[in-house]
Amino acid sequence: MSFLAAALDRVKPSATIAVTDKARVLKAAGRNVIGLGAGEPDFDTPDNIKQAAIKAIQDGKTKYTAVDGIPELKEAIIGKFQRENGLTYKPNQVIVGVGGKQVLYNALMATINPGDEVIIPAPYWVSYPEMVALAGGEPVPVVCTAADGFKLQPEALEKAITPKTKWLILCSPSNPTGAAYTKAELKALTDVLVKHPHVWVMTDDMYEHLVYDDFVFTTPAQVEPSLFDRTLTVNGVSKAYCMTGWRIGYAGGPAQLIKAMATIQSQSTSNPCSIAQWAAVEALNGPQHFIPENNKVFKERRDLVVSMLNQANGIECPRPEGAFYVYPSCAGTIGKTAPSGKVIDNDQTFVTELLETEGVAVVQGSAFGLGPAFRISYATKTSDLEDACKRIQRFCGNLR
Repeated sequence: MSFLAAALDRVKPSATIAVTDKARVLKAAGRNVIGLGAGEPDFDTPDNIKQAAIKAIQDGKTKYTAVDGIPELKEAIIGKFQRENGLTYKPNQVIVGVGGKQVLYNALMATINPGDEVIIPAPYWVSYPEMVALAGGEPVPVVCTAADGFKLQPEALEKAITPKTKWLILCSPSNPTGAAYTKAELKALTDVLVKHPHVWVMTDDMYEHLVYDDFVFTTPAQVEPSLFDRTLTVNGVSKAYCMTGWRIGYAGGPAQLIKAMATIQSQSTSNPCSIAQWAAVEALNGPQHFIPENNKVFKERRDLVVSMLNQANGIECPRPEGAFYVYPSCAGTIGKTAPSGKVIDNDQTFVTELLETEGVAVVQGSAFGLGPAFRISYATKTSDLEDACKRIQRFCGNLR
């Protein structure tokens, strides 16, 4: 339709939302479907956080707030950054948004001019390149192979940087692969960035607390303090605190950038939900004991899924360091024929046939910029994961 904005021609719908919606439709039609597409913990929001929200309602904290977040939440965020990351921010260097996605989007909208390039390691979260495109910029994917642990190598970063490069977006632990950068690996990347003062760093730390096997999380501005003034450190309460629906994300960064992001927010959503903000204060300041308890379950699920997928014909599944995703290759199934008679010619066909034949919903790797592969979220109950992996084994075993 000519009535619609031309910018929409540059943007694709979210593949993860699409597969979740398709699984929901099939379930409603009576199909036995196991959905492994959504990146959402199956654990409930802790009671102390719920109670903080209820108290906020009862206390009448239901009015508009400051566009960029209530002072109490900003102080909680400042305390979190100092305590956990060794980063020192002032209130005018912190912003609260309607989920991490809005924070990332506002930052890009506030900084991207036509033709500006944004380096995005692939596999990437499906929204990064689309948000860059919406802002009028040029996404520059840099493929990171399984042989490199799905991690950006300093030589590849150096090669991708041009005079037009404005940002590097870095997600660790990664959605979709679960790969997490060690301090030494980050230092190798920040050493490159130090040489290119026109390149800023947008680091998506949403899965910071979801790491396993004694992995120690670090973030770029912590590893290389000289990058502090050109780094936006983005985080939120969605994943570790089991608060996906509460929609609270936040970031720390240079005051001028934060002010520009707040200006955009003031003319779009305005302030995040007041009740959710008070819940987030309790999340950051309150008891944290449930995080390692949940992580113990996630680690067990990761190990189960990795083991079972590696027993499926044609599937190779690396063991990730964090998040709650695995990113197995299905290259060994390409060229084979599904029970329906359709030839598996790419990962899109693989995931479609898997859903139609066995009722398991996963997301194709090509949507994340690297195939043939698929992403599984293991943030769902263990019995469903075991059942789903058995179905995947059966599906792969029936390919001819």
